[in-house]
Amino acid sequence: MTSANEPALARAGTPAVRKLEVLAPLSGVIVPLESVPDPVFAGRLVGDGVAIDPTSTEVLAPFAGVLSQLHDSHHAIAVTADNGVEVLIHVGLDTVSLRGRGFIPLVARGARVTRGQALLRFDPELLARQARSLLTEVIVTTPGKVARLTASKGTVNAGANTLLSLELTAVAAPVLVAVPGETVTSEPIRLPNAEGLHARPAAVLANEARKFTSEIRLVHGDDAANARSVVAVMGLSTRQGQLVRIVATGEDARAAVATLSKLVQDGCGEKPGELPRPVSPQAPLRAQAAQAQQKTNAPSADELVGAPASPGLAIGRVMQHRGRAIVVPEVGGTPEQERQRLASAMKTVSAQLEALRRHGDAFQAQIIGVQISLLEDPDLDELAEQWLEQGKSAPFAWQQAFQAHASRLEKLENPLLRERASDVRDVGRRLLGLLAGTRELTLDLPPQTILIAEEVTPSEMAALDRTRLVGLCTTAGSSTSHVAILARSMGIPAVSGADERVLSLANGDQVVLDGHRGVLRVRPDAALLEKAAAQIKSDALRYQHEQATAAADARTRDGHRVHVVANVGTVEDAQKAAAARAEGIGLLRSEFLFQDRTTPPTEDDQALLYGTIAGTVAPGRPLVIRTLDVGGDKPPAWLPLPREQNPFLGLRGIRVSFAWPDLFREQLRAILRAAKGSAGASVQVMFPMVASVEELRAARSFLAEEQARVPATVEVGVMIEVPSAVLMAAELAREVDFLSIGTNDLTQYVLAMDRGHPKLARLADGLHPAVLRMIDLTVQGAKKHKKRVAVCGGLASAPLAVPLLVGLGVDELSVSVPAVATVKAALARWTLDDCRALAAEALRQETTAEVRALLADQAEAHAAEG
Repeated sequence: MTSANEPALARAGTPAVRKLEVLAPLSGVIVPLESVPDPVFAGRLVGDGVAIDPTSTEVLAPFAGVLSQLHDSHHAIAVTADNGVEVLIHVGLDTVSLRGRGFIPLVARGARVTRGQALLRFDPELLARQARSLLTEVIVTTPGKVARLTASKGTVNAGANTLLSLELTAVAAPVLVAVPGETVTSEPIRLPNAEGLHARPAAVLANEARKFTSEIRLVHGDDAANARSVVAVMGLSTRQGQLVRIVATGEDARAAVATLSKLVQDGCGEKPGELPRPVSPQAPLRAQAAQAQQKTNAPSADELVGAPASPGLAIGRVMQHRGRAIVVPEVGGTPEQERQRLASAMKTVSAQLEALRRHGDAFQAQIIGVQISLLEDPDLDELAEQWLEQGKSAPFAWQQAFQAHASRLEKLENPLLRERASDVRDVGRRLLGLLAGTRELTLDLPPQTILIAEEVTPSEMAALDRTRLVGLCTTAGSSTSHVAILARSMGIPAVSGADERVLSLANGDQVVLDGHRGVLRVRPDAALLEKAAAQIKSDALRYQHEQATAAADARTRDGHRVHVVANVGTVEDAQKAAAARAEGIGLLRSEFLFQDRTTPPTEDDQALLYGTIAGTVAPGRPLVIRTLDVGGDKPPAWLPLPREQNPFLGLRGIRVSFAWPDLFREQLRAILRAAKGSAGASVQVMFPMVASVEELRAARSFLAEEQARVPATVEVGVMIEVPSAVLMAAELAREVDFLSIGTNDLTQYVLAMDRGHPKLARLADGLHPAVLRMIDLTVQGAKKHKKRVAVCGGLASAPLAVPLLVGLGVDELSVSVPAVATVKAALARWTLDDCRALAAEALRQETTAEVRALLADQAEAHAAEG
């Protein structure tokens, strides 16, 4: 740190009050800053203002002035008016990491702009896929010039409505005043932030700088910025690894430089190298899935096709459900009387929903909780209040409010916000019925009802008598809707997005609903009814038998021992695995334990959770903890993984641990501490995505170094997920205690098919002959050194594949918790010799279809024998 006794200059002047109207730069719904899911914006560290959930894609100038800032990533711009007021427009959250992709600047930095002029254009689809949110913040970054800020509410139209009204305290005739004190300059500081000092860290720095009286500048090369100005700091367009200096002049210069230097070194609130977590692309539309299903299944004229919403088969009789029309008077009593009437109704409905939440399961409680929160939504209150002030009745005001609010949500580009429209209408109609004196429609279901409707609301679904409801079919909705989630949690087969002809079926008509295929079969003949009934009965009996026998150790019919353990990702999963009688935990996905955090888990955090999970495992049973398995395709919010063109072939699995060695060492010490403190569970460590012996040896070297610090013995294994690992299986097995085959990743790497690809996913089949031969090679390599082999991918949970895997020589099946009993039961129907014969025959097949046909035929034969 160096210093010099140089005077600095500051501004002083005489205040004068003026006003400035800030035009809406985008169309959309106004969102209060405190609702923005970013603590820096929500905490107003950048400045005061609002956010817009945009419905337009061209950013307009909020007033005439100069385009004072245009970030290199083009996601943030600032306009400065002639009176010195500066407004920052920050498009989306974490869009800095896109590095300009999806943005087209229309004006150069420094250019004069007119009110309403187009400044920037963005691609909403790209941002929706790659950024955390499209919420756009409009922030006044010169707080000293604003005496009062009034924000508009509701919706705005770009270039037409005022967004912010500012009452300004301007500085007239500024004069330069010398700031006494020394000038202090920091040593060069290398920026750790993955995207440099973008809005979030810039705001943290500026907020801290404002606590000092000295003039403070952030210097980058030949450029310098006022450290108190978020926009100025952003305008330096810094990048990770670049050098900056803090220069302060004034009486507290030394303290300012010391404090701010440390802040910048530590990332200004971001962990070193931290990169925002991207949002995964939306899944293909269910309608597309339904269309594909129609083509593959070739439905008959008696099959009305929709999309699968909840699995299962049901035979029942149609009951049509139509929402009751509610007529409301437009005029009521005085505004105060109607206001009290509305408030009273809100309390009653809130109590009704609370009762539903208390009596429902976890899924129902969560969904009903959303509706309770909607009753407290200030936007709804404000919309209703506007009508009440005009002398309208409480029911009329509420009807106008919730319908307008729902319509607004349905028009938004954000799919999550669109999904809330149905919740708004549901809670809106419930309260409206109470206000209008219409009794809530109670569905009196006859036995064996298959309910058919355009739409069933979540609260209606939660209130239905599940002892009488056997199936649900709607023409609206999707498998991601709240009603579909509730149906699955209640174990009720359901079809959504069905052919509208289902609404013409007569009450009492007998139908068969197939939730697996997404089909409603009308006019079933006696043969079909008999077959469906037999299948339903068989499924129920099999389920009861499987649950009753799940406590026994897994063995083939002739006594060959195969360990059936569970895949888990949370403490709750581990508890459910124990209740399901899993024989230990074959895969703890450690990254799942901390996926909702914004900061990395500490060693203590990890040791505590690993120890807690170890406590759910019976003495002598395994707890296999896989080290962090993330990549550019599934990054946690707290880890700065770069966006890669092909994340499946980039920084992933063990490579991430090598790239962040301190994080790797902390995790290994936490695992060793859990092993040392375990009361009986056999804690083991497993390295993911190992592609070579060199990687394995490097990982083991890390482990050995940490074992010197935390003495504990653990078994070591590797995941076999890439072809190179398969071909080196013998060499890898020589240096570990076990191999565990991840069939999901192995399949996509062997077949060069992304298992999440909408058109290729169904072809990325773990029963492809090439994948089976890879499993066979892995087992052969392991057996050369008498090492055990597990399968922890999805194939292990498929009853059809269980005898095949055992026949190939697999010793352990790590399955999803619900599949534990089913897999044990499947094993018990086969002898080891039968399994080996099946495997040998499967390896001779040339297509996936041939393998599946073979397995299906043999499974049917063994089921009949059982």
